Amino acid sequence: MYLAHGEVATPVFMPVGTQGTLKGLLPDQLETLGCEIILGNTYHLGNRPGPELLKKAGGLHKFMGWNRSLLTDSGGFQMVSLLKLAEITEEGVKFKSPYNESECLLTPERSIEIQNAIGADIIMQLDDVVSSLTTGVRVEEAMNRTARWLDRCLAAHKRPTEQSVFPIVQGGLDPKLREECVRQLTQRDVNGFAIGGLSGGEEKDKFWKMVDICCKLLPEEKPRYCMGVGFAADLVVCVALGVDMFDCVFPTRTARFGCGLVDTGQINLKSKRYANDFTPIQEDCDCSTCKHYTRAYIHSITSSETVACHLLSVHNISYQMRLMKSMRQSIIDGKFPEFVKNFMTTMFPERDIPKWITDALAAVNIKI
Repeated sequence: MYLAHGEVATPVFMPVGTQGTLKGLLPDQLETLGCEIILGNTYHLGNRPGPELLKKAGGLHKFMGWNRSLLTDSGGFQMVSLLKLAEITEEGVKFKSPYNESECLLTPERSIEIQNAIGADIIMQLDDVVSSLTTGVRVEEAMNRTARWLDRCLAAHKRPTEQSVFPIVQGGLDPKLREECVRQLTQRDVNGFAIGGLSGGEEKDKFWKMVDICCKLLPEEKPRYCMGVGFAADLVVCVALGVDMFDCVFPTRTARFGCGLVDTGQINLKSKRYANDFTPIQEDCDCSTCKHYTRAYIHSITSSETVACHLLSVHNISYQMRLMKSMRQSIIDGKFPEFVKNFMTTMFPERDIPKWITDALAAVNIKI
């Protein structure tokens, strides 16, 4: 992708910097780790520090000292997932502010206004978000409203040469609604698309099928972004299905619980089994944590010192960046199916690969 703040090689994982900062990491550390694009959260940034201050600062890039690319979500997901008494109408999402209990209204126009002030390279339309477990007429209503709100977002967009609006494919777990949503959204002139409404607790077998349907119908020449996906096996499967972009809080959140990501999944360094383990978190990892610190050291501080979270966050983001880089290179080399087989054999050494994974990969002619 060629964005205002530089090139972004895909497939790409985007770490989440909710409030204009990645928990436990500085912008220059992210650059060192090879990160080319991160996320900001429109809802939180819109409340604090607010769009007016961000405008004065020259946008979030300058405000947080990040010179590479940014993507912002629309704020709609937070309305539904975090706040009580949210009411969704055709006008927008009405909710009570958690800061002062005042009543607020987030419309497609207001979401774009805030994102124009933030200045991210890619900005998301405000969509009508429903849980992936929701069924019935509400799912169809949300899908159609999402398409209507996209038109309002595009009309309100004031910086189209600098910022790309991505529509979001909704439709729950209904194949026909997903197909219809893609049909409607692809009629608009946009630079990329997102697949939303998944990774919300639905069965994996249903998850991959919705991703597959969307990828088969969305334009191949435009990036496809599967929102909220961050587990390593899910990333590999979704790349195989045709996804280009991902985001998730998982690498830094699991670091706060003392967990490090490794090729076989993750290890909990709070466990006593690592008290005398003087190896790095991952033997072949070249991040600063693995170069200088052992599992035993991190174990000794992980329940008492905040620096343990920092060290694990560095490693976990490094792991995700390395995974994506390896996939990119295998695609360039024409060896992606081989990469997938090796990855799954390592991740599941007992050959207990979940059926949903083998089914998903078989759908794109990768036989495990």
